[in-house]
Amino acid sequence: MTETSVATTVASAAVVLTGPERRRIGEVADRLARTGPAATDDLNWIRAVRDASAGLPQRLLAELRAFRHDAGPDGVLLVRNLPVSPAGGPPLPPTPTQAGSVERVASTAAAVVTATMLQLGEVIAFRNEKSGALVQNVVPVPGQERQQSNAGSELLEMHVENAFHDNRPDYIGLLCVREDPSGEARLTTASIRRAFPLLSARARTVLSEARFLTEAPPSFDGRAGAAPAHAILPGAAEDPDVLVDFHATHPLDGEAREAMAELRDAFIRTRSALALAPGDLAIVDNRLAVHGRSPFVPRYDGTDRWLHRVYASLDNRRNRPLRHTAGAVLD
Repeated sequence: MTETSVATTVASAAVVLTGPERRRIGEVADRLARTGPAATDDLNWIRAVRDASAGLPQRLLAELRAFRHDAGPDGVLLVRNLPVSPAGGPPLPPTPTQAGSVERVASTAAAVVTATMLQLGEVIAFRNEKSGALVQNVVPVPGQERQQSNAGSELLEMHVENAFHDNRPDYIGLLCVREDPSGEARLTTASIRRAFPLLSARARTVLSEARFLTEAPPSFDGRAGAAPAHAILPGAAEDPDVLVDFHATHPLDGEAREAMAELRDAFIRTRSALALAPGDLAIVDNRLAVHGRSPFVPRYDGTDRWLHRVYASLDNRRNRPLRHTAGAVLD
């Protein structure tokens, strides 16, 4: 099956915030944006955000807790109508265009996505990716249109985030700061819980065996090679996780190649796609769902699609050996 068209359905789990809920979150986020130190990577600021996140609206906290317990059939939670700039404040700056763009200075949007993700786990980053920033920008970059990374604008293959890494994040948060003016760019997601029933018995068996290699993505500066051979469907036989990047994962034999192609077809048949609007936060369970992006044509005039990306990990002890001085960045 080819990817010539993209479905337009929306992930089933969605929370649309009311006006009062949005204002409450905005008050918390605006206060955090003014809280010193105004650096998103400073552990004192992260501590302040963690404490303040308990003051998010109760309905949102309950939805996040339920999603953490079980991400459901789609593995995606969409939160809509979040604030991304101070009420009555100055307009947003132009969309960044430089490679490796990140948010080092606290802002309303950075506080919103960080506070929300801290209710799912501990925020983390990787030193070799985006210079280890905790709040990263997903924006098109001139000259990188064809790159299979967050800086590209051609079709981004479906993938588990940082599938090659033993300590890949459990959740990915993507907050839309500015929508794609053309309306072409869509976040695509697909869950193994939807795709699994479509797989043949033989494909399920092959995909559960260590017959695949996954390389690091281009965004990991200076890291080459692949992780040890692994299964694409690890975990419980009847409800497995998924571990694949359809650009960077390579089957080790012909039967593995056929099984991986069957899985890709099943994902295409069951995927959802969403044109994110400002204030939409898509949270992807990185164990159950793959995600990608449809192609679009950037303008590079300051109005292009702009997302903030934050990772969350459930087990801060598991990755402690990789976190220098007990910080949030993995070496």
